[in-house]
Amino acid sequence: MADDRNRDFNRDPKDLSREDRDLDREGLKDQIKGTIKEGEGRLRDAAGGLTGDKSEQLKGKAQELKGKAQKKFGEAESAADRDI
Repeated sequence: MADDRNRDFNRDPKDLSREDRDLDREGLKDQIKGTIKEGEGRLRDAAGGLTGDKSEQLKGKAQELKGKAQKKFGEAESAADRDI
């Protein structure tokens, strides 16, 4: 069974079915969106810190956490797709 996993993991992307490529692409999209959302949250947190706006800081931290979660979801989605 481990040989089957290695064989699937090492196969050429051209050999992947369209459905497999679409799933992997969705995982990458979530990773990119999550990274962007995380960065926006950091900026919002920093802006709130500079202006002394605690509410804006909290919103920034929440957005950063959402971004981290979305990025992790994308990583898990891509990893699960490779295991199939």
